[in-house]
Amino acid sequence: MDEDVLTTLKILIIGESGVGKSSLLLRFTDDTFDPELAATIGVDFKVKTISVDGNKAKLAIWDTAGQERFRTLTPSYYRGAQGVILVYDVTRRDTFIKLDNWLNELETYCTRNDIVKMLVGNKIDKENREVDRNEGLKFARKHSMLFIEASAKTCDGVQCAFEELVEKIIQTPGLWEIESQNRGVMLSNHKEGYGGGACGGYCSML
Repeated sequence: MDEDVLTTLKILIIGESGVGKSSLLLRFTDDTFDPELAATIGVDFKVKTISVDGNKAKLAIWDTAGQERFRTLTPSYYRGAQGVILVYDVTRRDTFIKLDNWLNELETYCTRNDIVKMLVGNKIDKENREVDRNEGLKFARKHSMLFIEASAKTCDGVQCAFEELVEKIIQTPGLWEIESQNRGVMLSNHKEGYGGGACGGYCSML
């Protein structure tokens, strides 16, 4: 079944409780939306195969609880991830302010320094916006992240968020290939960080 799959990628979805992480995942994997979706307990996990630029990638997507009491899962959750989607709710400024905490946690537990990050401002279907789009874009640029605004309810931006993340991962040498194949030297090359800083311009202007 999987002969034509280029790679399997571990993708994380992180952010405060109630920002719509599970709704984004459900919309992307099952194309459904449940307004009564209960808060995630521990970790939810879904698999979906997508095709990006002619390459098939199987995504193992981990959706975590945003509540503090589940933080004990953290180290194993981050281990080996190639991509992360950081979500905030555009109608709740507190979820935007706390993004720094999530980035700090990511840096603490993530096992690779070239992980690809995507910032998603969710719930743009709502009218009571508290975080302007330009604020999200500015934060994403500052931290070398991709950026998109989305709505799990209306489907806006959801597919695009995952596809752009996967495309960037596939374009990042050494991040997903089998680490034998004479690529061992890449692993010790941590000082270069984001490939010589080329990442600063990567922002989805949608």
